[in-house]
Amino acid sequence: MSTLDPTDLKILLELIRDPRVQIGELGESLGIARNTAQSRMRRLVRSGVLNDGGREVDLEKVGYDVVGFVTLEVTHRELDGVIGALRRIPQVLEVHEISGRGDLLCRVVATDTHNLQTALRSILRIKGVIRTETVLALHTHIPYRTEPLIGRLVDAAETASTAKASTAKRGKGQLAAESALSEAD
Repeated sequence: MSTLDPTDLKILLELIRDPRVQIGELGESLGIARNTAQSRMRRLVRSGVLNDGGREVDLEKVGYDVVGFVTLEVTHRELDGVIGALRRIPQVLEVHEISGRGDLLCRVVATDTHNLQTALRSILRIKGVIRTETVLALHTHIPYRTEPLIGRLVDAAETASTAKASTAKRGKGQLAAESALSEAD
């Protein structure tokens, strides 16, 4: 999608804030007709800006096509302050405390390399940041996903449920057989 107008961007923001918002509520909160909200949502989905059932924003489609992973080495007594400061930088999407080289790993997005450089300079200015190392993502082969893990849990739960039902069924049959034997004695 080449350009998003303010209404499109407000729709995206509302969906990020409340992914379960109904179309009628969305229209009402933005001061637009329900049908307008519905048609704009369809257009955003068709263009690929929204995916995952129309609730997940593709940042590349809205102009944030540079992705970097930044490892930070920090002064440990300043860790909480560093995390708080990172939270205020809009381009920082995630922050993980890690083991190994470095203390924090951040996923950062930018509109271009100059925008990335600005974000990195903001990170370096944070009190307690000793040094950073940035790796750029060239291509995402497997985007963030949870379906395979949840699928495995479903399979395991169904297997356990089937095994439990089978054991319970055998248990009832065995109890009936024991009961019949004790009556015969």
